[in-house]
Amino acid sequence: MDFQRFRAAVGALLAALLAAGCATQPQPYDYAAFKQSRPRSILVLPPLNTSPDVNATYSLLSQVSAPLAESGYYVFPVALVDETFRNNGLAQPEEIHAVPAAKLREIFGADAALYIEITNYGTSYAIVVAETRVTAAAKLVDLRSGTQLWSGEATASSSEGQNNSGGLVGLLIQAVVTQIVESSMDHGHVIAGVASGRLLSAGRPNGLLYGPRSPRYQSD
Repeated sequence: MDFQRFRAAVGALLAALLAAGCATQPQPYDYAAFKQSRPRSILVLPPLNTSPDVNATYSLLSQVSAPLAESGYYVFPVALVDETFRNNGLAQPEEIHAVPAAKLREIFGADAALYIEITNYGTSYAIVVAETRVTAAAKLVDLRSGTQLWSGEATASSSEGQNNSGGLVGLLIQAVVTQIVESSMDHGHVIAGVASGRLLSAGRPNGLLYGPRSPRYQSD
């Protein structure tokens, strides 16, 4: 192959790689409705749980207030909100998520509500890999208008950064030990904290905007 043909082939390969990289880049989120609404207070509803672990809802719910507050929002105390729903005969997340936005606004006076769904929670074992994984999706809805302001999804896993060297036998032993330890310690609760931080911390790509209590308010 002569130099010209070689250079053309390299150029074509680089162009293909660049195009593939661009194709995987996430589209910028449209924040027009969010910036128009600019909510100050957020009501967090008990998350829907479609994972097999019954602990998922309240494990994640107990950890969502911190990233929201650090992002600059007033967050209604989740325990008080949950008790209020129970006192009104609503104990299941499915029932609570079905309450009209206007009714939530009337009861709590919040600017926006956060709806969360947990699709993955817990420790799994597959041949030579054991991990605890939590995946959750969320959407923020303006309770004054019913408009969706934002949506996002995040995943966290205990296998992130693990060293998988040591051969097949070593991997098998490591996987078994990991599953036993993480299951017995409810490691899902720890990973849920990481996932909630990724999902609800402002300043992340396509994440929430900073709230009015943050020094970075309206800088994004």
